[in-house]
Amino acid sequence: MIQTKNITFSYTEKVNFAFPDIHAESGETLLITGGSGKGKTTLLHLLGGLLRPKSGSILIGNTEISALSEKQLDQFRGKNIGLVLQQSHFVEAFSVLENITIASWLSTGKKSEEKAKSLLKQLDLEDQMHKLTSQLSVGQQQRVSIARALINEPKLLLADEPTSSLDDENAFKVADLLSNLSKEYKASLIIVTHDQRLKDRFSNQISL
Repeated sequence: MIQTKNITFSYTEKVNFAFPDIHAESGETLLITGGSGKGKTTLLHLLGGLLRPKSGSILIGNTEISALSEKQLDQFRGKNIGLVLQQSHFVEAFSVLENITIASWLSTGKKSEEKAKSLLKQLDLEDQMHKLTSQLSVGQQQRVSIARALINEPKLLLADEPTSSLDDENAFKVADLLSNLSKEYKASLIIVTHDQRLKDRFSNQISL
C-alpha cells in the first residue's frame, strides 16, 4: 500500500511541483496521466525514493521513506519497490537471466535463479534467458524489465511510460501483464504515462 500527502518538489525557484495526494492498496492499479512537463516522471522518482520531496510525506506500507537515510532508503527500495523505467539500464555483458538475478543479489545477497527462471517462463521469455538483452526486441526488453522489477516481490511497482514505444497489440499486452502481476504479487501498481491508449484500460486515474 502507498499513500502520499502534500508532496512538493522544486528543481529551481522557477520549476516547482505540487502533487495531488495518492492512495493505492495492495494489488490495485493507479494510472497517472498528464502532458509533457507536468511532472509525471518526477512524481514517479519521488515515489521510488530516487528523489526526495521538498515537503510532504510518502508512506509505503508502514514506512515513511522520506525519513530514511540514504543507506536505509537504498535497502528499503531494493526489497520493497520495483521500478520499470523508460531506460532499462541493463548490464550489457550479462545475459537476460543474469540481469534479473543480479537484482535479487544486490537486495538480498542471494541470486534467486529459480525465481528468475519462473518469472521468465511466466512472461514468455523462457527461450530468451541466455541471450544478451541487446539481442531482444523492444517488447521483450520491456518484459525483462518487468521480471527484474518483480524478482524481490515488491510492495510497490512503479512503471514509467511502459507502453510508449510499443505498438497497440504489445502495449495492451504489457498493460494487462503489469496489472495482472501486481494483483498476483499483491503489489500496488502505479503507471505514469501520456499514452492515451491506456486511459480506457484503468478506471483509477489521476491527471496532473
